[in-house]
Amino acid sequence: MTAKVLVLPGDGVGPEICREAVRVLEALNHDHDLDVTLDEAVVGGAAVDAVGDPLPADTLAKAREADAILFGAVGGAKWDKLPREQRPESGLLSLRSELGLFANLRPAMLYPQLAHASTLREDVVSGLDIMIVRELTGGIYFGQPRATRTDVGGRRQAVNTMLYTDEEIERIARVAFDIARQRNGRLCSVDKANVLEVSQLWRDVVNEVGKDYPDVELSHMYVDNAAMQLVRAPKQFDTLVTGNLFGDILSDIAAMLTGSIGMLPSASLDEAGKGLYEPVHGSAPDIAGQGIVNPLATVLSVAMMLRYTLGRGDLAEKVEHAVGHVLDRGLRTRDIMDDEKQVAGTGEIGGAVVDMLQ
Repeated sequence: MTAKVLVLPGDGVGPEICREAVRVLEALNHDHDLDVTLDEAVVGGAAVDAVGDPLPADTLAKAREADAILFGAVGGAKWDKLPREQRPESGLLSLRSELGLFANLRPAMLYPQLAHASTLREDVVSGLDIMIVRELTGGIYFGQPRATRTDVGGRRQAVNTMLYTDEEIERIARVAFDIARQRNGRLCSVDKANVLEVSQLWRDVVNEVGKDYPDVELSHMYVDNAAMQLVRAPKQFDTLVTGNLFGDILSDIAAMLTGSIGMLPSASLDEAGKGLYEPVHGSAPDIAGQGIVNPLATVLSVAMMLRYTLGRGDLAEKVEHAVGHVLDRGLRTRDIMDDEKQVAGTGEIGGAVVDMLQ
C-alpha cells in the first residue's frame, strides 16, 4: 500500500537538508521497493511570509492526511518581533499538538568514525547509544495559564504553568518502557520530584506503570544530576524518559556527546505510530543557502521514519549503513571535520549516501 509522506522544509537550512533527504527517499523508491508518494507544503516563517500564518490550514490538512511528515526547521531573527502566535516556532508547536504527536524519540548514537569530534574523551563516549523519550505535547510549553502582565505595583511579571495529568504521564511512560524492553531492558526516569509537585506525580505514575514491566529495570534521577551524569559517564544510560522541558535540555546535551548536533535525528509519534521526523538542530539562518549544513541528521530521520511509521526496518538499516560508509570514506561537513578528512558540502554528502544506496 502506498504511503503518503509530506515534506515541510520550513526556514533557514530546512530546504537544503530536506532536499537531500528527499533524494534518499526517491532512491529507495526507485531501487529498493519502497512505495511512497511525496507532497510538500509551507510552514514556519516561510508560511508567515506567504500567507501570514506559521501553520496554514492547507498545510495542516495535508499533514492530517499524510502517513508521515519530513520536517526541516523553522525560525529566524526576521520573525522574532512578531506576536508569539505568529512566530515560526508556534507553527511547529501547533502541528505537534493538532496531530497528537506526544512521544518524541531522540537517539544519541555515536558513530565510531566521529569519536574524535566529541569534546569528551573517546573512552568516555565510544560505544554511546542512548534513546531519550521526551513527552512532547504537555508540560510547561503548553500549560495554562501563561501570560506576561503588570502587577498592581507596576512590576512586570511573566507566568508559565507546568501541568501534567496522570493519563499523559502513563501514555509516555508506556512508550518508554516498550522501547527499553526492545533495547537493553533499562529505563531511567528523569524528574525534579524533590521540589516540584508535578514531578512527584510523574514519579508516582511511572512507578505504577513499571509494575507492568517486571523485565525492565527502572531507576529515577533528578534532572540536574542527569545533566551532570550525561557529561560524566553517559554510557551508564540506555533509555531515558522525561517531560517536555527537561527532555528538550537533556537531548541537546546528549547531542554534543556525539560530536555534533548535526548528526542527531528525531521522531515525534502519535498513539497510532504516525510520525513527524526532523533533525534535532534548528534552522541555522547564519549558514543557510551556503551549501555547508550537515544533512545527515535529516537523512537519519528518514531512517527513523522507515523504522517507526513505514514498517521498513530493513531499509532503515540500509540508510544507517550508507551513512556509516560515507563517514568511512572520510567525507565530512564542517561541523564534524578533522584535519585528515575531506570537507564536503551538503549536496556532496547527500549524493554520497544515495550512491551507497544505489
